[in-house]
Amino acid sequence: MSDRYRSFTASPIGKILVKNLGLPSPMKLERYEAGAPLVDGTVVVGGTGRLAESLPGLLDTLGIASTEAPAEGEKYKGLVFDASGITTSEELHALRDFFTPLLRSLSTCPRVVVLGTPPELVEGGERVAQRALEGFTRSLGKEIGRGGTVQLVYVAEGAEAATTSTLAFLLSPKSAYVSGQVVRIGASGATTKPNPVADWSRPLDGKVALVTGASRGIGEQIARVLHRDGATVVGLDVPQAASDLQALMKELDGDWLTLDISTKDAPQRIAQHLKEKHGGVDVVVHNAGITRDKKLANMKEDRWASVIAVNLTAPERITRELLAQKVVNRGGSIVGVASIAGIAGNVGQTNYAASKAGVIGLVDSLKDDMSNGITINAVAPGFIITDMTAAVPLATREVGQRLNAMAQGGLPVDVAEAIAWYASPGSTAVNGNVVRVCGQMMLGA
Repeated sequence: MSDRYRSFTASPIGKILVKNLGLPSPMKLERYEAGAPLVDGTVVVGGTGRLAESLPGLLDTLGIASTEAPAEGEKYKGLVFDASGITTSEELHALRDFFTPLLRSLSTCPRVVVLGTPPELVEGGERVAQRALEGFTRSLGKEIGRGGTVQLVYVAEGAEAATTSTLAFLLSPKSAYVSGQVVRIGASGATTKPNPVADWSRPLDGKVALVTGASRGIGEQIARVLHRDGATVVGLDVPQAASDLQALMKELDGDWLTLDISTKDAPQRIAQHLKEKHGGVDVVVHNAGITRDKKLANMKEDRWASVIAVNLTAPERITRELLAQKVVNRGGSIVGVASIAGIAGNVGQTNYAASKAGVIGLVDSLKDDMSNGITINAVAPGFIITDMTAAVPLATREVGQRLNAMAQGGLPVDVAEAIAWYASPGSTAVNGNVVRVCGQMMLGA
């Protein structure tokens, strides 16, 4: 679905009005295409922390060209700065010293990544300095413009080698609509050693992925991206969506299962299907969800109960059943789809926001108890352009799309790419994270 406002601002008349009236001018975002290089250009690396020496080698593994000596007049596709060596507030000047001379040397849709140490793992002045990195990266994300993104990656000591999959995601067009986020690697009980990835273009080769709500919208794109990355996809949806689901799974050479996930026996039926037909599952994506919007004063019991049952209780019961029966294979990944509404709230969505905040709570409740290298994380989409959001009144839709650093809505594939990053065997040190796919919303998140 096209963004008519963005198309207008790219026209000759639109460019004049944008300049004279100070209107938002969204950049056409670069998104990944299968077979393309992860980074179409060179990345400048800097810093003197724990990861600085190994960074060029990690990037080379991904086929990403890097330099530590930028040349005047050259354009660069990304910047990676290792700030893990900053131990006092006075040393924060290193951020300005590195970034200020280079920001005007960036090409369109650039990627910026700052690496640090989780503040909760250090003490005193070092904790102060490392926490300051969050304010720096979130602010730079709102300044960078031209379709650029800025992220902060906290890497626990000993997990340095586990950063490769995260760099692959954050430096590539796969993270087109992810900005201003904080990722933790090697924290919350996660392993510090990644599983090997033989082919970074197909990291999920030989893996089985369950996707709920897979017949259309975001779920369809999740299924397509996981298939692109090599997974055998098991799509699940309600019986009413059976024809669309079966057509998609046949196209992707996958498997399908139709049932209502909120029924009492759904977790057992899902577990049995995965064990009998696939011997287990490697990736579980809880994407299925519904909305039944009303202000709380007018909220009927069935509207409240159905949203909580589908969006939260079902994912919790299914997850616990799959773990209890050991259906999730060693090194597997469980991903919940939350929402910005669960973080910032939304008028008329007390039920939906409660359910999506609960998905984040599910991650928090299980992250420290995962075993066998299994991880649990969540994505929190912002305004994603789908058939559902197309039905939103025009004025509300425009506000929703423009109040972020990129001045536009995201696409279902943006959510899917973030989930594929979590699902990668190379992401086994990424656990307990909630990453917002929202273009860095200006308000509430």
